[in-house]
Amino acid sequence: MLLEVENLRIAFKLEGRLSIPVKDVSFAIPENGRVALVGESGSGKSLTALAIGGLVERAEISGAIKGRPRISYIFQNPMQSLNPVMRVGRQIKEALPKGAKGESHLGLLEAVGLSRETESKYPCQLSGGQQQRIMIAMALAAGPDLLVADEPTTALDVTTQKEVLELVDRVADERGMAVLLITHNLGLVAEHSKFMNVMYAGEIVEAGTVENVLKNPRHPYTKGLIAAVPRLDAPKDAPLADIPGTVPAPWDWPQGCAFHPRCPEAQPSCAAPSFTKCPCTSK
Repeated sequence: MLLEVENLRIAFKLEGRLSIPVKDVSFAIPENGRVALVGESGSGKSLTALAIGGLVERAEISGAIKGRPRISYIFQNPMQSLNPVMRVGRQIKEALPKGAKGESHLGLLEAVGLSRETESKYPCQLSGGQQQRIMIAMALAAGPDLLVADEPTTALDVTTQKEVLELVDRVADERGMAVLLITHNLGLVAEHSKFMNVMYAGEIVEAGTVENVLKNPRHPYTKGLIAAVPRLDAPKDAPLADIPGTVPAPWDWPQGCAFHPRCPEAQPSCAAPSFTKCPCTSK
């Protein structure tokens, strides 16, 4: 395995109270693997991904992260990550390790489908898709073994989303990288990942191959996410399915199963302090 996460727990002390946004998370990423972390905003996906790269500060972190791959990140809003007063060519140059041989900022521009003339542009002169390509070029500059794509298509139109994700797949294949895709979009997971981990309230509630999880979901949360995906064959006046309520705050996780207040299949045992496993997953 390229990377193994075992029983990861991340806790913060906020105003005298303990907040645990990630608790007992375990998953693995194989060499050249395509793995997804799926769930609503606030489920702990991004924090988990930052922790595997040692980027979480002022937190109590326990568990084990095995493997030492070189990790690069692509974040969801490139305009917030790029320096607005620096030309993009210079930003890519700064991402290249000192003394790196065989790689250049111009070569990286070409690798992500941008012309060499783009190096003289400022981020504000580029489209959202071009900005994200610059972020991908900067991520590739470090020669990573693992590329973490954290909601990389947010705010992009459908066509550009497709182009960006196909680019990630292509460069990962060409350079022998694994990809950890963080998203709430199950359609993207179906097309671009082989394994998926469904995350809710800081825990992984269901995991497996993308094919098995999407075809035979067991956890009610996974079922809810799948049902919420719009269908092209649905009647025009059909209401959109959703999951009532929202993900609770980390300092306010419910007792028992964290999903039980929103779960249509909840049983009395789901709210008990002795709760250990969703009964639905063992059916």
